[in-house]
Amino acid sequence: MSGNEIVRMEHISKSFPGVQALNDVSFSLNSGEVMALLGENGAGKSTLMKVLSGIYERDEGDIYLFGEKMTSYSQKIAREKGIAIIHQELNMCQHLTVAENMFLMREPVKYGMVDQKKMNKEAEKILSTLGVDISPTALTGSLAVSKQQMVEIAKALSMNAKVLIMDEPTSALTSKEIDDLFNIIRDLKAKGCGIVYISHRLEELKHIVDRVTIMRDGRFIERANFSDISMDDIISSMVGREIKEKYPHIETPVGKVVLEVKHLNAGRSVRDVSFSVREGEIVGIAGLMGAGRTETTRAIFGADPKESGEIILDGTPVKINSPRDAIKVGIVLAPEDRKKDGLCTKLPVKDNISLPNLDLLSNKIGRVFKNKEEEMSNKSVKNLNIKLPSIETNAQNLSGGNQQKVVVGKWLARNARIVIFDEPTRGIDVAAKVEIYNLMNRLKEEGIGTLFVSSEMPEVLGVADRIIVMCDGRVTGELTRAEATQEKILKLATQFENKMEA
Repeated sequence: MSGNEIVRMEHISKSFPGVQALNDVSFSLNSGEVMALLGENGAGKSTLMKVLSGIYERDEGDIYLFGEKMTSYSQKIAREKGIAIIHQELNMCQHLTVAENMFLMREPVKYGMVDQKKMNKEAEKILSTLGVDISPTALTGSLAVSKQQMVEIAKALSMNAKVLIMDEPTSALTSKEIDDLFNIIRDLKAKGCGIVYISHRLEELKHIVDRVTIMRDGRFIERANFSDISMDDIISSMVGREIKEKYPHIETPVGKVVLEVKHLNAGRSVRDVSFSVREGEIVGIAGLMGAGRTETTRAIFGADPKESGEIILDGTPVKINSPRDAIKVGIVLAPEDRKKDGLCTKLPVKDNISLPNLDLLSNKIGRVFKNKEEEMSNKSVKNLNIKLPSIETNAQNLSGGNQQKVVVGKWLARNARIVIFDEPTRGIDVAAKVEIYNLMNRLKEEGIGTLFVSSEMPEVLGVADRIIVMCDGRVTGELTRAEATQEKILKLATQFENKMEA
């Protein structure tokens, strides 16, 4: 049961060069409640929460915490008041240990030096409450994305927060980790903590949410009890229109085999993998976390070394030892971690789109034609409806969904034969997801083979024409669209090898 109001934000406005990110937004939060903050990418959700946590300074408006009007405000004041934020994009110092990241700027001190023993012990205690097997002395950069996400959550818990902001906390978590997180949220609620929960996974809301606040284009749209509003109404308020089909699917003639992977091996995660993709076909790769799906796509693209196996494109074996080789023959990849592997975040959108396409934009001596570069960038922005002030805007200033569209957009200009998407809709709102699915359908109509990895079972079932299921680095089954069900996929996804000796 929620209690007293602990946060009130009134008439908040915030502008960046060329962008009105927040326009007269109001927001409130009670103790002991989970408030879902919803909206499309670019709606202003993360910006509003960065104002609340003191990362951004508001241009206009008032902030009240625990009944007190905050005349001066900063990150330090927000922390002292008990506000903690878990960012959508992981913000860890990769070269530091898990414990050092959790207690950064708050390290316990003994005799004028950091008390490593106490810090590690405290970190281990908090990690154990999350039910995760992570060593406090492990280097953060050595951890999988899902484990780093749990460290971010543990860091916030270590602050004994009274207000906890979670921005897409489940985007990289397994089903079990999500269940564990929801139990932690319920426990925090019971202790009176107010939680702001930002997520595009709307199916999660029914498990934990008390109220919803909906934003669109930097403005407040609606606030309601979750029990009083339907999912269709939520989506309609978010996008300003009704979305009739969540997973648009088109039927097109399937052509010849364009990509054939035979007996591919690449380390422990890719073992004797074989499958094919045809022209005008969308093939989904399903499986649990750690099944080897991402590693398979990286090996095909040449981002990771292959030990053995054959890749055949249009009936001809191709030698791919690097991404350059893959791009040259017409195999392109939109990677799982868009910021780390898919974008140069400190460069303009124009440069991000043109960089892998310089061979199409320059003459024989390497001179880049600026008019061609601008034409290509503007076309990609228009085709994918990327929301930005101009193509000169740095990629780091875009919302997560629009960053993902830039990653996809840079390949549209190439005459690709195979487009590989790895978790293409992670952290993207429902309307932007539909745009990505429509893009896949467009590639399908053009006779291009599409391969995509997704951890969202309904997405795989809704989008793919055929589904390859992996477990423990191996292909354990293949299902047509007509025969695939969640139960069949899950059964194949849990076919681990029996490693016990008879």
